[in-house]
Amino acid sequence: MKKQSNLSRLLEIAGNHKYLTYASWGLSAISALIALVPFYCIWKMIKEVLDVAPDFGQAQNLTSNGWMAVLFAIIALVVYIAGLMCSHLGAFRIATNLRIQTMEHIVKLPLGFAESFGSGKLRKIVNESSAATETYLAHQLPDRANAIATPCGLLVLLFVFDWRLGLLSLVPVVLGFLIMMAMTGKQMQEKMKEYQNALDDMSNEAVEYVRGIPVVKTFGQTIFSFKKFKDSIDRYKVWVIAYTKQLRTPMMFYTAAINGVFATLIAGGLLFAQDGVTSGFLLDLIFYIIITPVISVTLTRIMFQSENAMIVDDALQRIDSILHLKPLAETKHPKHPQNASVELKSVHYSYDGEKDVLKDISLTIPAGQTVAFVGPSGGGKTTLANLISRFFDPQSGMVKIGGVNVKDIPKEELMNTVSFVFQNSRLIKASILENVRMGKPEATREEVLAALHHAQCDDILEKLPQGADTVIGTKGVYLSGGEQQRIAIARVMLKNAPIIILDEATAFADPDNESRVQAAFTKLSEGKTVIMIAHRLSTITNVDQIFVICDGQVAECGNSRELLAKDGIFSRMWKNYQTSVQWKVTKEVQ
Repeated sequence: MKKQSNLSRLLEIAGNHKYLTYASWGLSAISALIALVPFYCIWKMIKEVLDVAPDFGQAQNLTSNGWMAVLFAIIALVVYIAGLMCSHLGAFRIATNLRIQTMEHIVKLPLGFAESFGSGKLRKIVNESSAATETYLAHQLPDRANAIATPCGLLVLLFVFDWRLGLLSLVPVVLGFLIMMAMTGKQMQEKMKEYQNALDDMSNEAVEYVRGIPVVKTFGQTIFSFKKFKDSIDRYKVWVIAYTKQLRTPMMFYTAAINGVFATLIAGGLLFAQDGVTSGFLLDLIFYIIITPVISVTLTRIMFQSENAMIVDDALQRIDSILHLKPLAETKHPKHPQNASVELKSVHYSYDGEKDVLKDISLTIPAGQTVAFVGPSGGGKTTLANLISRFFDPQSGMVKIGGVNVKDIPKEELMNTVSFVFQNSRLIKASILENVRMGKPEATREEVLAALHHAQCDDILEKLPQGADTVIGTKGVYLSGGEQQRIAIARVMLKNAPIIILDEATAFADPDNESRVQAAFTKLSEGKTVIMIAHRLSTITNVDQIFVICDGQVAECGNSRELLAKDGIFSRMWKNYQTSVQWKVTKEVQ
C-alpha cells in the first residue's frame, strides 16, 4: 500500500478548509507572475531612454511606464496578501484539528502513559509539532507556488530578449541548485531528526529540573545537581556546533553561486561585446542585471521550503509516535464489581519488556480494609498501585476489583471505583470550587463546600477574600504544598470512590499541614478500602495489613505487631526509621 504523503494527510485533516489552501497556492502563483510585469515596464523605460539619447526630452512615456510598474507591484502585493489570508485560515484549522486529534487520542491512552513518555516531551510534541505544520502550510506552501511560478515567468523573459545572456544567467542557478540538493538530501533529514531529538531531551529534562527546584534550593545545590539536564544541554551544544561546521563550506559556495549571477553576466557581456556594443545588447544586459536577483531570492525560498518540509515530516512522525500507541483494550462484555475488594494473581510487569519490575505478585485486600505497601525505593510499590488503578496492564497475571478483572470493568466505572491521591497533586488554574468539582462535575456548591470542610480546608478558605471562589495559579493565589494536598483530598472526598490509593500523600507537607492531612485521611477512609504507600512508618502502625514489597515481590505481609516480631525487612526498616526520627542537629560548644 502506497504511503500517504504528508501534504495529502494534512489536507485531509483540513476538511473543507483545504479549498482555502488550494486558493492560496493559485493566488500566490498569480502574484508571482504579476510581480514580473514591473520588470517589463522598467525594460520599456530603459529602452526609451537609450532610443532618445542624448535628447532625453523626447522620452514621453517614462512617467506612464513608471506608474504602471508601481501599479502592478501593488496589485501583486494585494494578491499575495489575499493568498496568505487563505493559507493562514486553512493552516490554523489544520493545526487545531491536529491538536484535537492528538489530545483525544491521549485521553484514551493508559493514565501512566504521560509519566513514562515524559511530560516535557509530550507537551513539546502536542504544541510545537502541530505549530510546525501551521508555519509550513501558512507560509512555505504559498511561497513554493510563488517560487515555481517565478522561474516559469523568468524563463520566458530571459529567452525573449537575448537567449545567450539568458543561458548564462542560469549557470550559477544550476550550480546553486546542485549544492542545495547536496545540503537538503537524506543526510539532512537524519540531521533534522537528531536536532529535534536533542530539543525534546532538553525540553523534557528542563521540565523535570523546574519541578525539582524546591529540592535544589533546600539543599543549596546548583544546576549541576541535575546531571541529566546539564548533559542534555551539553549534547545539544556539541551537536549544533558540529552541524554548523559541517554546513559552513557548502553554504559558503551556495551563497557565492546564487549571488554571482551579476558577475557572470558582466563577464559574458564583455565576451559578447568584443565586436562592439549595440544599444539593443546594452538594453538586454542592463535588464538581465536588474532581473536576475529575483532568481537568487527564489532559490533561497526553495531551500528553506525543503528544510521546512523535513521539519514537518519529522513533526508528523513525532505526532504519529503518540497516535500509534494503542489504548488499553475495552471489553465488549462489561462486568461490574461486586464490592471494593482487590486481588492480584501471579502479576508480572516490566516497563521496557526486559526486566520485570513486578515478579509473580499475588495478594488479596478484603473490602473495607486499610493496607500499606512499604519497602525500599524502587521495589515496585507505586507500579503495583498503578496496576490496580489500571494505569497500565500487566504483561501476565490478573488484577481483580470486586471479583472482576479490571479489563472487564468499563473505563468510566473503574475511574469512579478507584481514587488516587499522589504525593504531588496537581491543581488547575481555576477556582478552588472548580478544582474540587472535577471529582464530581454535577456536584452542587453545598456538596463541594462540605467536601472542603471534611478535608480540613476551612482555614484555607477563611484566609482568602473570595473563599472557595478564589482562583489558583496565574492571576490568582498560590497555595503551599500541604494546602494543595488538602484541596486534592477534598476532590477525592467529593468523588466518594470505594477504593482509595494514597501514594506518599504527606511527603512534602509541613508538620501543621501533615496533621490536618492525616485528619482528612481519617475522614476520607471511613468505610473505604484504602491502600497506602508510605515511607513514614509511623503513619501505618494501625493498618489492617502491611505488604513489604522488595525487588518486585511480596517479601513479607502481616500487621505491624506480627512483622516487628520477626527479624525481617520490616523490623529492620522500623529500627532505621526510629533512629532517623531521633536525630538532632547539634552545635559544638567552643
